Amino acid sequence: MKQVEGGISAPKGVLATGVSCGIKRTGFPDLALVVSEQPGVVAGVFTRNLVKAAPVLLCQRKIERGGKFSALVANSGNANACTGSSGMRDANQTAKIAAKLLNRPAEEVFVASTGVIGEPLPMEKVSLGIAMAVSCVSPHQGGKAARAIMTTDTFPKEAAVSLMVGGRSVRIGGMAKGSGMIYPRMATMLGFVASDASISASLLSRSLSIAINQSFNRITVDGDTSTNDMVLAFANGLSGFPRIQGGSREYLAFQEGLNWVTCSLAQMIVRDGEGATKMIRVKVKGAGSEREAEIVAFAIANSSLVKTAFFGEDCNWGRILAAIGSSGVKVRPEKIDLFMGPVQIVKNGVGLGKDKEEQTQEILREREIDLGVHLHQGKAQAEVLTCDLSFDYVKINASYRT
Repeated sequence: MKQVEGGISAPKGVLATGVSCGIKRTGFPDLALVVSEQPGVVAGVFTRNLVKAAPVLLCQRKIERGGKFSALVANSGNANACTGSSGMRDANQTAKIAAKLLNRPAEEVFVASTGVIGEPLPMEKVSLGIAMAVSCVSPHQGGKAARAIMTTDTFPKEAAVSLMVGGRSVRIGGMAKGSGMIYPRMATMLGFVASDASISASLLSRSLSIAINQSFNRITVDGDTSTNDMVLAFANGLSGFPRIQGGSREYLAFQEGLNWVTCSLAQMIVRDGEGATKMIRVKVKGAGSEREAEIVAFAIANSSLVKTAFFGEDCNWGRILAAIGSSGVKVRPEKIDLFMGPVQIVKNGVGLGKDKEEQTQEILREREIDLGVHLHQGKAQAEVLTCDLSFDYVKINASYRT
């Protein structure tokens, strides 16, 4: 497996671009177009939030009907969420406009939106943006597409790999956006993955679920789940390699590549958390089950008190123990060990003193920090990525609509 350039447009037969059509008042790029030269199979995973944006509902329905993928239109600056029947009409119209210009069936065009909730989608601007994008879409502009789906992100998020499968190169590439309103219960942002592999829709769906459960479903920035979260994956079969079969060596290689792409994008999202200065890996070991390890890890990772302590570079281990104790998992406090990097700061539920805390000061200044928890109640483990909570997070979200 080799990392390659190109992001979403790295696979054969995938075209992309991003344009500015005026949805954002800043004039920044705000509409992305991704096109597959050959219709492909598609799979998706969507937000568990019961308040779902129109594009989410539309894409869910298309996948449930076993649809193919020809193109994606994704806008930023407007979520098209909580917009009622007119929002659904606008989502459908977006797909129809792109379908007509691309000469593809509207059922094969997917849509996504991200941005401010509750405002009507400016369809004149969207229509103009689609026409602009269709005129300049290319296999070399994946980076422009990744930039056009950004909202409060500070950098575009792209990843791609090339795999040797049966002597042929198969590529997987993706892009994502996300910085705030990040908390699993699906994927907590927008993510799009393309491949030139030949694979069935059912196998792609299974593979995507596996990849998401160890990547996007193991991150949190602020504990808020968006109305617009989705991950779409499509494969057009243009690599020329025969169809991948479940359980084969080729399938295992494909899964490894998909895991790498989604994990890379997930890490970028946490590093780019709104106002974040640090990424923290919360590693919980010794749990009775993987689910219990995950619950404990998220209890720590979502704790505002823990996150602000990391921002202040304060080894406040009492907040970590408190988060573990309130997680809902029946832990034995007298057995818990905590580690900040390689330094043990708590043994059997008791702090090891100021000297140990002072040893963590250099670790707490790092951009990436490992927090280790051992519950000593079993053999299961889980890892969750989170970030600190800073002054800038409040500033960004206090002025988001203005």
